[in-house]
Amino acid sequence: MHGYGPTPQQQMTSLPSPAALTTVRVILVTVTVLSCGLLGWVAMLRLAIVTRRPRDWVLLVVVMVINAALFAFIVGTPDDPDDMSDASVLLMLLWIVALLAGVITYYLYVEIRHYSSLRSLGSSPPYTAPAHPAPLPYQRHAAQQQHHQQQHHHQQHQQPQPHPQPNPYTVQTPPPTPTPAPQRLDQVRAELDELSDYLRKENREGEGR
Repeated sequence: MHGYGPTPQQQMTSLPSPAALTTVRVILVTVTVLSCGLLGWVAMLRLAIVTRRPRDWVLLVVVMVINAALFAFIVGTPDDPDDMSDASVLLMLLWIVALLAGVITYYLYVEIRHYSSLRSLGSSPPYTAPAHPAPLPYQRHAAQQQHHQQQHHHQQHQQPQPHPQPNPYTVQTPPPTPTPAPQRLDQVRAELDELSDYLRKENREGEGR
């Protein structure tokens, strides 16, 4: 059980050496050829075990059925080759050649391609995890809270502020009308009238004395 941090890289299974693979292929091809294709299912069985693909298992069953049919056909032919018809001989030869070519070609192609892909994956540089240590639980919790607060603050800034609606029941008082300022000329005239009245009054009092 591993704690926080990079997990150890899984160790790849060791691949067979090229010499061992070549030896196995030569043996299986030789057995298939010497048996006139009747043991071609052995090469297909190895291929299905190596690749573990459903298609190869299906082809293994197909090859076994063809081998069984070929064996039954050979058993049903006369023991003396001279008693066989030309059509039977031609059919048996085409059957054996097609079975040998199909099994050997497919087996070698798929197995060589399979191990080549495995070697290319094994030669690629391993993935190195970042050297930053994983945050502790309380640090992750604090970071999540800070991130949530930042998002909430950002959403508040993005939302438009509602404008206050005017109250239809409030009576709006009209602004006071400014009183016109007295004209400077009228003020001077009034002062002159007062001054003349005062002088006339003084003159009358002086004549009465």
